[in-house]
Amino acid sequence: MCFRKFLATTLQALIAFLVLAPFLLSQTRPKPPKSVRLYVFDNGVIKGLDPAIFHFKKEELATTDMVVCSYLIVHPKGTLMWDTGAIPDADLKADGSPVTQERFTATKTLKSQLAALGYTPKNITYFALSHYHVDHIANANDFASSTWLVQQPERDAMFAEKGGAPITQRAKYIALKDSKTKILNGQDYDVFGDGTVVIKAAYGHTPGHQVVYLKLAKTGPILLAGDLYHYQEERNTDKTPTFEFDRDQSLASRAAIEAFIKKTGAQLWIEHDLAHFNQLKKAPGYYE
Repeated sequence: MCFRKFLATTLQALIAFLVLAPFLLSQTRPKPPKSVRLYVFDNGVIKGLDPAIFHFKKEELATTDMVVCSYLIVHPKGTLMWDTGAIPDADLKADGSPVTQERFTATKTLKSQLAALGYTPKNITYFALSHYHVDHIANANDFASSTWLVQQPERDAMFAEKGGAPITQRAKYIALKDSKTKILNGQDYDVFGDGTVVIKAAYGHTPGHQVVYLKLAKTGPILLAGDLYHYQEERNTDKTPTFEFDRDQSLASRAAIEAFIKKTGAQLWIEHDLAHFNQLKKAPGYYE
């Protein structure tokens, strides 16, 4: 008799699970969109920069301040997280009050912005960094369960025995070392296989700096340029930061990307451009 009760209870629990499973899944993973969406996340600002680092005088720039942002790209077949901010979520305050570390100030955690869309780092399909400087990698370890898309020269520099450049912090991305990884060697990489999300090499700022091209159904093509440039005023000049890994390589990458933009008609979004960022829709709003 006890066995029958146990069996009946177990069957009821199983039936309940089968009935609720689709609902529970829909609560943790949003329904895939019909076409690619781009979400823009606010990861704070950088203040107090010396424009001489970028070979400018203060009066030559609209502002020396920079924004820190990251992006979630949602495709019908999966998701791609691009960059992760400058201040780790663990160091930010739950009430949203500002936190400052060195020249970086932020108020919103990356996880809270993802959660507002129904995502967690654990259910992001692909993860990529434009490059491994400290203002892009703060929460990289949270995405170690995603497939990491990285250029071979960048990965080599990130885990070189002698460590990285002064503006890198290996501890914040160390978990990526054991991630499932897709190694790129300068070739275009079509992430979802339909030409709507394509990673392109743009070496120079770092050994394996990369950008991503998006083909959006309504907005049109966009190229997220990482740190190919830092200020709008850099475009159409040969000025590069004093901390550039390879200046000549950067200038060659800029020329190649500008030619690609001319060919495709894509908008070029400079990731640190504060004025442009202020005009953009922020998550949970999106571009499609």
